[in-house]
Amino acid sequence: MSDNLLQKVIDTTTVGDDSGGLLNAEQATRFIDYMWDATALVRDARRHVMKSEVADIDKVGVGTKLVRLATEATDDGVNSDATFTKVSLTTKKLRLDWELSSESLEDNIEGAALEDHIARLMATQFGNDVEDLAINGDTALTSDALYKSFNGFRKLAVADGRVVDAGGAEISRTIFNSMIKALPRKYKARRSQLKFYTGSALVQDYLYSLQASAVEGYAGSIATNVIDGSAAGPQGAAGGAYPYAFGIPIFEVPLFDETRDGSYSGASGDHGDIELTFPQNRIVGIKREVVVHREFKPKKDAIEYTAYTRVGVQIENADCYVIATNVAVAE
Repeated sequence: MSDNLLQKVIDTTTVGDDSGGLLNAEQATRFIDYMWDATALVRDARRHVMKSEVADIDKVGVGTKLVRLATEATDDGVNSDATFTKVSLTTKKLRLDWELSSESLEDNIEGAALEDHIARLMATQFGNDVEDLAINGDTALTSDALYKSFNGFRKLAVADGRVVDAGGAEISRTIFNSMIKALPRKYKARRSQLKFYTGSALVQDYLYSLQASAVEGYAGSIATNVIDGSAAGPQGAAGGAYPYAFGIPIFEVPLFDETRDGSYSGASGDHGDIELTFPQNRIVGIKREVVVHREFKPKKDAIEYTAYTRVGVQIENADCYVIATNVAVAE
């Protein structure tokens, strides 16, 4: 078996066989790792490698208050119950096709190594497209077949999470404050584990607004406090790589859609979302079996590749998932 990412022994004689194209466990793991390397949100989520197309993930929940007053030498016969539930994760089959001409293999300075290099690039592209689907997937859409594969995190959050409608306001501390207040208090004990997530334009708008005004008594610009961490500022501790809002980092996700139409009266311009949750609250499931077929086409003097895998997403606990919608992108 070749050490390359793709099994170069796969040729036209094995395509279609029971074992043809199936990467071994090590190769599949590497392919999946390459997929995630170029992602932002998906890499920050909980990855669940699945052996089957559907998986039920056990979840244990308890009530908000279980402790009771104890009376000495008295057994009241009351026990607190944990609630056992399951999160169902269903995957959809996805495909990526690409082509490599014989001339590119022969003339490229990398020679035969080019094929493995291209495989890495394709795994990266697979990861980017999977992340786009994981965020923006919507089975109700009619314009893009890929987005119809399953509902992504945004659609799931709007349907089941806690929604804060910004009503066309630009990104500000006011919106972040409303989102934090919308989160039930039982989750705020883990405040240090929370993250805000939003798109690149809204992150830039927030940084620009910080440079333009004094915040919470700090005179002048506080940009250094949220960009390079050179000093501790009101938004977060020094040394952070991200801007902060009330001590919670704001994570930039370039694939967040920031061209949405507003859903409020008189809406105009582009809008985006801000999300607040625990990173591990997002679950991305991927089937361990990755299939890559390789076939030489004589009439084109090219090698065609087709890669298949199965992917699905789910939110474990929508109760601690807050999404702010209708956040206006500054012109």
